[in-house]
Amino acid sequence: MNRVGFNAVALTVFFAFSVASRGDDALPKLKVSENQRFLVTEDGAPFFWLGDTAWELFHRLNREETLLYLDNRQKLGFNVVQSVVVAELDGKTRPSAEGFLPFGPDPKEPKPVEVEGDYNDYWDRVDFVVREANRRGIYVAMLPTWGRYWHDESFFNPSNAGDYGEWLGKRYKDAGVIWILGGDRHIENDEQRKTLEEMAAGLRRGDGGAHLISFHPGGGRGSSEYWRESDWLDFNMRQNGHNIDFNSYKKTCDDYNLEPTKPVIDGEPVYEDHPVSFNPDNFGYTTAFDVRKPLYWDVFNGAFGHTYGCHEIWQMFDPEDPDQYPVNNPLKSWRDGLDCPGAKQMRYCKRLIESRPFLSRVPDMDLIAPDKVKTSAPGAGTRRFAATRDQEGTSAFIYFPVGRAATIDLGRLQGETLRAYWFDPRDGNSQIVGEFPNEGKKTFTPPALGEDLDFILVIDDASKNYPPPGTVATTVPETDALKTRASRDGGALK
Repeated sequence: MNRVGFNAVALTVFFAFSVASRGDDALPKLKVSENQRFLVTEDGAPFFWLGDTAWELFHRLNREETLLYLDNRQKLGFNVVQSVVVAELDGKTRPSAEGFLPFGPDPKEPKPVEVEGDYNDYWDRVDFVVREANRRGIYVAMLPTWGRYWHDESFFNPSNAGDYGEWLGKRYKDAGVIWILGGDRHIENDEQRKTLEEMAAGLRRGDGGAHLISFHPGGGRGSSEYWRESDWLDFNMRQNGHNIDFNSYKKTCDDYNLEPTKPVIDGEPVYEDHPVSFNPDNFGYTTAFDVRKPLYWDVFNGAFGHTYGCHEIWQMFDPEDPDQYPVNNPLKSWRDGLDCPGAKQMRYCKRLIESRPFLSRVPDMDLIAPDKVKTSAPGAGTRRFAATRDQEGTSAFIYFPVGRAATIDLGRLQGETLRAYWFDPRDGNSQIVGEFPNEGKKTFTPPALGEDLDFILVIDDASKNYPPPGTVATTVPETDALKTRASRDGGALK
């Protein structure tokens, strides 16, 4: 059967005769927290989603490269990897690194199984990636297909999407996966909507509701625009896009405030090394500083975690591969992209959040007292401050995107005496400011001043004796669960 001419009938036959497999290294199942704001494990432990974008992981990397990538992401503390089964870059018609395609007969003879773990078709390849990710404490946020295959063309449609979803659901029922429908497309007609509804229903039939489901939308959009009332959508996902202005990222807070209440995450903010607003000639390429700002803007405005992206890694770009073509001017190879500083700095936000009360955290911009000076906090554009605290007011984080003084309304916090720290998002270290009475408003000046120097101000009720920011101690709720996840980050927390 010719792969290019593969049709809906052949697709249905493929589903019927493919054998599902069970993951041997499944992670705890994830679910939505009781307050509908966060994700937790099946035993109730908080789960901070620290994701990496690897859309072409199944398609473009071989076995050795996959292990190199996953080892690196485990070392850097990532616990989610977002990837696409039927990949964007011709994943239906261009063979994988081992020469396999997802549907129909293989284009060449299968390789002999010479060592344990080798595989003989595309789905063995997917199994391998999921298994190895799970072994490293990493969930796979799996897109069944990129949007082009249900939007630009009707390879997946209402007649076969449900069968495909059910088959996938059964195959990965026991693995550590999260289902993400969509794939960078807007829904423009009833057939497209029905296709995704059928796929979601199929996934539920297949896995018995074992895994969470969300939707990855087109640029500047959110899943809530299409599926806010849908029971199958467990949490909202945004694609806030590839620019560096707060006006895009404030939409995370807009989704946070919607009803019905659902957790929200930015599944595609600006990537590191990406042309700013797709215009490198006028705006240049993004830096670690540019990807740190959306991280703290999103999380402090209500997101339950964050997804990082590196422009070279999402497409697994290899300039030595003659069969690849670069998308939007990558600067280097994916292997060199592993060393991007922004990727190394993402974990510090996760550690910061986990070092204070977790499941009661809420956005609170009113912590930042407005200033009469136009250029001061709370700022705007690329200089927008952001703030969050726990509901009881025992601890607060205020993100300073620039090295400028700002005035904080201490009256929104509890405790007769407060203790403050400066937390450095570049290295995860903190320095104590001191203790002071909880009286009125107080102005804080970061330890370094300048336009490209960001810091986080941490203010605690001193009587709680919380540990230095970014560390875990017995005074912080959910300690045992946090210690378990800290070990998956590659060792003890700073």
